[in-house]
Amino acid sequence: MPIACARHILVKTKAEAEKLKQQIASGADFGQVAKKHSTCSSAKQGGNLGEFSPGQMVKAFDNVVFKKAVLTVHGPIKTQFGFHLIETIYRD
Repeated sequence: MPIACARHILVKTKAEAEKLKQQIASGADFGQVAKKHSTCSSAKQGGNLGEFSPGQMVKAFDNVVFKKAVLTVHGPIKTQFGFHLIETIYRD
């Protein structure tokens, strides 16, 4: 079973997610942006969700973490929780 480690930023609107993605693209630190803006309890850890396997997160989240490029900020990805910016730190 593959394992991945990812961090994310969860916000209420697509516009807010896009604004934060721009800040990160312009050099803002992902972890600092997560601490300041993410509504998820993982914000305290800079958005870090630790390690998990496929099926532990919602499908839209898994699709990014297990299929898209590592160390790239993807999103906004919409789930029932809101809009995510997702960065896969590693996977094996």
